[in-house]
Amino acid sequence: MVLTQSEPRGPQRLPFGGDAPPIARTFGRLPPTALLLLAMLGVQLGSALATVLFSSLGPAGTAFASTVFSAAVLTALARPKLDRRWRAHALLILLFGVADAAMVLPFFLALQSIPLGIASAITFLGPLGVAVATSHRPLHFLWIGIGALGIGLLTPVVGGDLDPLGLGLAALAAAGWAAFVPLTKRAGRAFDGIDGLTLGLWAATTMLLPFAVAEGTMLRAGAFDVGGALAVALLSAVLPMALEYQALQRMSARAYGILVTLEPAIGALVGAVCLGQAIGLRLSLAVAWVTIAALGVTLSERPGD
Repeated sequence: MVLTQSEPRGPQRLPFGGDAPPIARTFGRLPPTALLLLAMLGVQLGSALATVLFSSLGPAGTAFASTVFSAAVLTALARPKLDRRWRAHALLILLFGVADAAMVLPFFLALQSIPLGIASAITFLGPLGVAVATSHRPLHFLWIGIGALGIGLLTPVVGGDLDPLGLGLAALAAAGWAAFVPLTKRAGRAFDGIDGLTLGLWAATTMLLPFAVAEGTMLRAGAFDVGGALAVALLSAVLPMALEYQALQRMSARAYGILVTLEPAIGALVGAVCLGQAIGLRLSLAVAWVTIAALGVTLSERPGD
């Protein structure tokens, strides 16, 4: 069951607990919309940096290294409590790990053959599906339709220059992202703060290890590669996932699904600035449509929806 704002929830801790450093407490006070915007920018910057590491670490090695760094950093910052809850919710932790691994590894693999903006657009179909499934008012479908139009402008006709395997991998990442939304809600109910997220990342690390070993490039990584993987972890996992985890405790899954229509537009912009991808009228129109959708859902979202 996907939780919404109309369902009661207990008091939520700040992302890194009540004794968090000032910057973390500041993030905890930001509105959920601002948290998501910061998270999406971090994800796309981290993804752009990850493409630089593929030649040395490989996509699977980069996925594993960034995930293990993410789990280690969150463990140090959040200090999760290892009590009987992790045994009672072992299946939830396992599923959370599967969803996270399915988000990061296929997405990095897809970036080998399709542009960042296109990969982000395809991956967005996951949370958009959640938005459609949890909508009840006609107005909500209007914003979903506007957001989908923006995504369509970012996505060229399939069968052109896009690799079908890359598109399939991006679709698999979309399924992982769709599962991440309700699992985050459930983990927020079962654990304090981001304990569920931290345990889920350790589960994802275990699942990604065989792929990284099979790829065979991780053991040849140098200091620059390790530092780059840490930077990817901080940009695309530690900060964004903590911010999204916190935001999802204070907003409905539908609002989350529509607001993240900004993700592919941000990805295309980051790709243009950092990776030299062309930007034109199509992208400008897409940014306009998804911005309208994001503003629309923000203005129309009500606690009773």
